[in-house]
Amino acid sequence: MTADIAVEKLSEAEAERELARLAEVLLRANTAYHGEDAPDISDADYDALKRRNTEIEARFPHLKRADSPSDVVGAPVAEKFDKVRHAVRMLSLANAFDDDDISEFDDRVRKFLNVTAETSLSYTAEPKIDGLSLSLRYEGGKLVQAATRGDGEVGENVTGNARTIDDIPETLTSAPDVLEVRGEVYMSHADFEALNERQAQAGEKTFANPRNAAAGSLRQLDSAITKSRPLRFFAYAWGEVSEPLSTTQMGAIERLGKFGFSINPETKLCTDVEGMIAQYRVIEQKRATLGYDIDGVVYKVNDLTLQGRLGFRSTTPRWAIAHKFPAELAWTRLEAVDIQVGRTGALSPVARLAPVTVGGVVVSNATLHNEDYIAGRDSKGAEIRGGKDIRVGDWVQVYRAGDVIPKIADVDLSKRLDDAVAYEFPTICPECGSDAIREEGDAVRRCTGGIICPAQAVEKLKHFVSRGAFDIEGLGAKQVEQFYADKWIAEPADIFRLKECYGSGMQQLKNREGWGEKSATNLFEAIDEKREIDLHRVIFSLGIRHVGESASKLLATSYGSWAALEEALTQATVGEGDAWDHLLSIDGIGAVMAASLVTTFQQEAERASIDRLIAELSVKDAISTAPTDSPVAGMTVVFTGTLEKMTRAEAKARAESLGAKVSGSVSGKTDLLVAGPGAGSKAKKAADLGVKTIDEDGWLSLIEGA
Repeated sequence: MTADIAVEKLSEAEAERELARLAEVLLRANTAYHGEDAPDISDADYDALKRRNTEIEARFPHLKRADSPSDVVGAPVAEKFDKVRHAVRMLSLANAFDDDDISEFDDRVRKFLNVTAETSLSYTAEPKIDGLSLSLRYEGGKLVQAATRGDGEVGENVTGNARTIDDIPETLTSAPDVLEVRGEVYMSHADFEALNERQAQAGEKTFANPRNAAAGSLRQLDSAITKSRPLRFFAYAWGEVSEPLSTTQMGAIERLGKFGFSINPETKLCTDVEGMIAQYRVIEQKRATLGYDIDGVVYKVNDLTLQGRLGFRSTTPRWAIAHKFPAELAWTRLEAVDIQVGRTGALSPVARLAPVTVGGVVVSNATLHNEDYIAGRDSKGAEIRGGKDIRVGDWVQVYRAGDVIPKIADVDLSKRLDDAVAYEFPTICPECGSDAIREEGDAVRRCTGGIICPAQAVEKLKHFVSRGAFDIEGLGAKQVEQFYADKWIAEPADIFRLKECYGSGMQQLKNREGWGEKSATNLFEAIDEKREIDLHRVIFSLGIRHVGESASKLLATSYGSWAALEEALTQATVGEGDAWDHLLSIDGIGAVMAASLVTTFQQEAERASIDRLIAELSVKDAISTAPTDSPVAGMTVVFTGTLEKMTRAEAKARAESLGAKVSGSVSGKTDLLVAGPGAGSKAKKAADLGVKTIDEDGWLSLIEGA
């Protein structure tokens, strides 16, 4: 079972499967937390899961997926709010979990900047507030817009609601003409308890925790409701500014305080790693008495010039990191084991538990991964949990730091029932009766029924209408199950033929329980609205194994149109040929994902289903958002040899920020090779292909002023 194998013991094949699993479960977690304000896991759970993904990517960098959770920020914007495109992206933070991680962070910063351990380097340390990120835009000193983080690039316009928060000034004096102030909306413990008491007395829904209450209150369509909620705001960062706030992080924060914003009094300046860790211990000890929820400490390089040089990865700044607090454990009884069948046919065992609170969240389910995990061994036969198997009736330890739903970390054999029997994993699909086989090298047993398996069919349809795919208003998981059971839909194309295929479809639907003429009309209108749709959503909606939202966007950007993508995948042969090579040349597309794409488009039944869907749609071409006004915009650039004036990482980051694509290999599609001393085979290949080659000085001259 890959989820239980230590990262350093994973084989390459196991690592690839584990990255695919992590991509899927983290996508669900992001949607629940950022998009629905209804997280079903704690931050510690999410952090541990994301950390495992990062560790595997660090060990197997060539296996990093295009839909890697490392490259995802937040979740798509809800349709009920107007969209706001951030002038400067709102990114998340990389995480640290122990003191060694902080030392490594400092080492990475120094290596990137090419400075020694003796060089003075200071950091700010501040509590990480557990709330909802908000960006406030002021023009001429007046608040003109407030937006949530959304997916980092596009957020929700909540200006009216933000104006009701006392901590947010309507006007600023002596501020830059354009100033985006960023911070966290939160609710204090005392205010949260008082709100829940009022909600209960009024017979209304109570909230699970202060973060949910704050997020739900800010994202109300009626600002009067927001005004009635005791929301607060801490300012700690900025986006677009027409002039610098300061030369340092601490100076900029202090200036925000002078503008009238609440800034966290626990923010301190640290001159070394030891000081950072000491401040972490201070804040950790104060955690229970602060009066609001925090889940760690954030460190930032204090010098803003150095922050500018360090720049950003795809979703996180290089100059900041969050030092998170540890997770929690609990014991409870395993009451049953259920088998669920997913859209790829995977048989997933789920533990049904006597409800128990772990990390402030009530847990009643836990993943059991697969048959090896239940039996107390990993996929190579090595023991886990000391070889203890898991049986119905067992007293089990639930660890909420390893999956979207928790996992069972241990079993107390002293409390095992005398009549407990070893669990026998099914070899027949419980949904369709087809054989469930486990291929060599695969940790998962899968149903062989394919499209005849109702569970797979329904799960694929649910995926098709999910938020990142077609997201059809009024057509969710419950409706999909209903329509499938009634034989109204069997594949995605059927959704767009509902009204026409059943000449009396409208009549039948409006007479169903829970439906009326208005709701039926709204559904068919919502379906028609999605006939014209973005290319990346179509790709993601197909539910191709290993292809997530990020990969779908990458493919859409790379091919530009459905026709180009379809032609490429139809012509490609796995492992050979120009079409295959071009697919693999896309940064972030690996061999496993590429093979999955090609195989899907060349399977007769799958392809026919896709063709029937496309016939119902008008697929919009992808529009590139990369800079177009720099001298290297649109170029494919390769760096080789030794760079003497900047690190390779800094050069790559700078090139990408200017709209260039940085590749690790030279090919006929390479536009420019930047060769430093020691350049070898890449320089020779570039010469053979006629690729333009310049040295580091030439590169710096080319991008100067861009």
